Amino acid sequence: MSGRVDLHVHSNKSSDGDFSPADLIGFAKDHGMRAISIADHDTVAAYPEAVDLGRRAGVEVIPGIELTTIFGGREFHLLLPLVDWTSPALAGIIASQTGCRMVETSERIDKLRALGFALTMDEVRAKSPDAPPLGVKIAQVLLDNPENEGHPALDLYYRPENRAYGPYMFYADFFAEGKPAYVPKKFVALTDVLEAAPETGGAPVLSHPGAYFQRTTAEDARALKARGLLGMEVYTFYHTAEQMAFYRDLADELGLVATAGSDFHGRIKPHVKFGALPYGDYEMVEALRARTGKGGAA
Repeated sequence: MSGRVDLHVHSNKSSDGDFSPADLIGFAKDHGMRAISIADHDTVAAYPEAVDLGRRAGVEVIPGIELTTIFGGREFHLLLPLVDWTSPALAGIIASQTGCRMVETSERIDKLRALGFALTMDEVRAKSPDAPPLGVKIAQVLLDNPENEGHPALDLYYRPENRAYGPYMFYADFFAEGKPAYVPKKFVALTDVLEAAPETGGAPVLSHPGAYFQRTTAEDARALKARGLLGMEVYTFYHTAEQMAFYRDLADELGLVATAGSDFHGRIKPHVKFGALPYGDYEMVEALRARTGKGGAA
């Protein structure tokens, strides 16, 4: 059964998303999409509201989450489409992740304050109430604070040509390894999440494997497949045509479901427009359901 899908969009329940679940469902309906998966960072706060809103609008909302994990010393993002948002196993993963991320956030803020920037934990938490804030979100909050606009170290990010991408530029200049506000990554282990995934009901799908911070190799993918990986996000704005071809072939070789996800957020990723990814078919959802033993359409 066919129909357009996007298996990776973020709502304002994410620390860095702009639009409500209702907004996203409206966008999907306007674009004639059959289904979307709201996969917020380290939270399922969009559920069950999103499923109910989607049902009334005639757009299937596939429950999901995007977990930030560590593997081989690198940051890896893992999608869990079809997840049971009430699962105790998922709640345990989220609780562990939240604890790790808030320690990381506190350490980052301490370093930024020591550099002379105006920023508090209360300020960051107020802008990210439903999930622990990502580094880019911390950067956005800092740059949105008018007290920082005159800081000479921030002039580059406030230039009109850089404002849209300022938080990403700031992240690279301050939070990357070896930079002034760097702190070691504090995420749950990807292998631990893969081990627990069957108890959550979700189908583990590797997000944007070719992303600059992830750089997934064929060896990585084989190791993760052996630990329970079921899919790979082949079609994404993170990938060049060459990367799409490489990961499509790798997914075929390993028997992984090749999925499509735009990673739509809103303001923080202005180059990613909702509905603009020219890939994504409902057959991907059916294939994931088959892999998890759920079978059939919803």
